[in-house]
Amino acid sequence: MIKKTKTRTKTIAEVTPSKGWTFLTNHAHVLIVLHAEPDLVLREVAIRVGITERAVQRIVQDLEEQGFVHRQKVGRKNSYKVQTKEALRHPIESHRKIGDLLNLITG
Repeated sequence: MIKKTKTRTKTIAEVTPSKGWTFLTNHAHVLIVLHAEPDLVLREVAIRVGITERAVQRIVQDLEEQGFVHRQKVGRKNSYKVQTKEALRHPIESHRKIGDLLNLITG
């Protein structure tokens, strides 16, 4: 008899080095996850990034207000479109687009 096991997505906290910091912000992490899976519910985004669902909601609100993400209602769910042609915000990186960062991370 074959026993089926339920697989679970690891949180970022489970795969992040123990030093407690990363090179990218939570805003970047949320962008990366939404770009890869635009129909993901924010609860699942929170699990993957390793922050609370409320924090993800605030980040998505920030990203929407600045025009980096567009939300579209699809039935009872939301779908998110990352605006890859928008420039990164910090003066050091403003010569690059969001798409450049996503391509670097996702290969």
